[in-house]
Amino acid sequence: MEIYTVSLFGHRQIDDPFFVERVLEIMVRQLLAEKEYVEFLVGRDGEFDLLAASVIKRCRRAVGEENSALIWMLPYPTAEYRDHEEEYLSYYDAVEVSQNAAGAHFKSAMQIRNREMVDRSDLVIFCVEHQKGGAYQSMRYAEKQGVPFINISQNGKCH
Repeated sequence: MEIYTVSLFGHRQIDDPFFVERVLEIMVRQLLAEKEYVEFLVGRDGEFDLLAASVIKRCRRAVGEENSALIWMLPYPTAEYRDHEEEYLSYYDAVEVSQNAAGAHFKSAMQIRNREMVDRSDLVIFCVEHQKGGAYQSMRYAEKQGVPFINISQNGKCH
């Protein structure tokens, strides 16, 4: 089976979540229809991440979940995850922890995790509105690595 991996990144806050939701739904449905198996990698670090996971879950329920997986990528084990592991595993198909970020400062660990996600991806979907922050750094990294990506932002705003 050919696995097509898609990572999603965006800022902690987005201006127009309804626009982002509509665009993501179109993209996710298209990926699910065209690819044999899609592995979606998401964080859980802000508004975009939560919205993306929700859209992916909804699309998978509508078209079937057998050809895809939703995976939460953690930079390091957190108390929140340890305290609620059962609930998270009932929402996500899998939870993975970065193997390379152990012992790193939390901000560095996030970027290490993000780079691992980009390196693993066949496509990266971004919602980057400004030229700063972890999502922006990850978009520049994807560009440098030659990993195909789409920024769903319009004129610097995901609105």
